[in-house]
Amino acid sequence: MNKLDRYVGKTVLAAILLVLAIIVGLDAVAAFIDEADNIDETYTFGQVAVSVLLTLPGRFYEFIPFAALIGCLIGLGQLASSSELVVMRGAGVSTGRLVWIVMKPALLVAVAGFLVGEYVAPNTEQMAQSHRAIAQNPGEGVAGKYGIWNREGNSFLHFNALEANGVVYGVTLLQFDNRYRLQSALRAQRATFQRDHWLMEQVVKTDFTSWETTRTRHTTLRWDTGVTPELLTMEVVAPDQLTLADLYRYSRYLMQQGLDADDFELAMWRKILQPLAIAGLVLVAISFIFGPLRDGTMGFRIFAGVIVGIVFRTSQDLLGPASLVFGFSPLYAAFIPIAVCMLFGIGLLQKAR
Repeated sequence: MNKLDRYVGKTVLAAILLVLAIIVGLDAVAAFIDEADNIDETYTFGQVAVSVLLTLPGRFYEFIPFAALIGCLIGLGQLASSSELVVMRGAGVSTGRLVWIVMKPALLVAVAGFLVGEYVAPNTEQMAQSHRAIAQNPGEGVAGKYGIWNREGNSFLHFNALEANGVVYGVTLLQFDNRYRLQSALRAQRATFQRDHWLMEQVVKTDFTSWETTRTRHTTLRWDTGVTPELLTMEVVAPDQLTLADLYRYSRYLMQQGLDADDFELAMWRKILQPLAIAGLVLVAISFIFGPLRDGTMGFRIFAGVIVGIVFRTSQDLLGPASLVFGFSPLYAAFIPIAVCMLFGIGLLQKAR
């Protein structure tokens, strides 16, 4: 049985990795072509290439469920086409045993994806965003067309780019009173985090009162705030590219500020449940091979897998906003498509026995 496990596992794993490489490669090429429209004197061809390369870990993590589905269909389809699955079942290998054999390489890829999504993709995604923003907004730019807004109480912060070492570029800080009347506007070329405060450089500050406006310039200016580089990182990076700890911490922070945190809670639950999503899609792939696609061609199997993957992803994308509109928990939005996949796969396997 160990030889059988290794043989089937290697076949399925090789197919999953091949599909993953093709999908990530095509997506990266499409992203490069799209990003190439922004090439100019400061944002060069080489910088576009670097930005896209830095997003590869995030793309790898994003497409793992889809690759697991298509890869299992291809790997098991090869075994079915050569009648090897028939021989295995004729030798007394049960359907449940084959399901577990196929699940092992899929779960191995799921674990690898989780590690990439937790420890690699968030950092490289931040580097990609900062690299792009700095190149498109060189040096002196403040409050340009690229950047992120953050709120803390009655203070609103905008910055163009954030580096991993705790330096932000193109800073705009707006201070309002309790009636949301503008009290001051501050602009700085950059700010550096100093343990418990920010040190702003090349600052222009404008104070507003009911009778006059005063403008002052400062070479450096201290800013005391609870906003940290870690919090700003969560504004730069898309929720689905953040770590679980960051998603939990930032969703709590947004709730404390009276802001909507459902997007981050939805991303957190999707990340927690991704191994189950992979298992559910693999179960559907196995049930297809043992059931309706047993005698189908390889092209038709791939086509069926693509359709299932699109339906699964679309249902996730629709249920996410629906949870915001109708007020049900983001956990349900993340779990319902997975549960449907598992029930569908189990139902087909029961019929195939």
